[in-house]
Amino acid sequence: MSLRVAVQMDPIESINIAGDSSFALMLAAQARGHEIFEYHVESLTLDADDRLYAQCHPVTVQRVVGDHFTKGPAERLDLGRDIDVVLMRQDPPFDMGYITATHLLERIEGETLVVNNPASVRNAPEKVMVLDYRRFMPPTLITRSVDEVRRFMAEHGAVVVKPIHGNGGKAIFRVPAEGDNLTALFEMFNQTWPEPHMVQPFLPEVALGDKRIVLIDGEVTGAINRKPGEGEFRSNLAQGGSAEATGLTEREQEICDAMGPRLKELGLIFVGIDVIGGKWLTEINVTSPTGIVSIDNFNGTDTPGLIWEAIERRLA
Repeated sequence: MSLRVAVQMDPIESINIAGDSSFALMLAAQARGHEIFEYHVESLTLDADDRLYAQCHPVTVQRVVGDHFTKGPAERLDLGRDIDVVLMRQDPPFDMGYITATHLLERIEGETLVVNNPASVRNAPEKVMVLDYRRFMPPTLITRSVDEVRRFMAEHGAVVVKPIHGNGGKAIFRVPAEGDNLTALFEMFNQTWPEPHMVQPFLPEVALGDKRIVLIDGEVTGAINRKPGEGEFRSNLAQGGSAEATGLTEREQEICDAMGPRLKELGLIFVGIDVIGGKWLTEINVTSPTGIVSIDNFNGTDTPGLIWEAIERRLA
């Protein structure tokens, strides 16, 4: 089965091929004989006949630093008629531009497979969908009110404050039990983001790592443990964390078993979940999950190949 694949992504010129999951997916697609196109979300156009177009560049890729792609002239392609699979892989912020793109891509449903399903991505932002699984989460507060946070801290002590639509470990703050600078921090958060923010107790177990578990069509395919760098409590690789090989605890397997069938039903083919301390679920990543290159480096697996097998099964 040879497919025409359009990847909606950030500029291919700027990606770090050593660990970029989108690049790994493109390499795997090319190895399977699929034709690859790159386009940017800004080029999406819904015309007067309700056809969705994008300016797509044909690309070939290779794992050579500084020479990792060649790109042909842009072609105006109908994403419903000219393309078999769209990979929605640009990084958040999960803002109105991102949300509008999901609405546009939803209009080619039934013609082209979009991975992950755009309606489900829109309805399942990382720090909101996870609230459906509160029984596996640490106590979690969603608010813009500093008074509510003080009440929460009176019970739970030190907390971590996160933008509810953030990504990559950016703008995550630890507030000590004494509440130092809490008011100033919330002034800044409330001026920067119109939505409420996520507040959770600080989990000392994060010093031992934050596990990224990858599920493909609802089934676990691998995991890595991400440990914070020197002087950091954030374990994201983008924030200087380091990765190590790992397996799943009984509790982590229980978490995956609980959500796996629902993820598959929603068309969320490639998902990464984050678990701290072997038991605390913190995020469900569905927009542009990462971590598969590190998982494969440690385990000798082929996670991009497994993702393409899942995509090809759905198309078949």
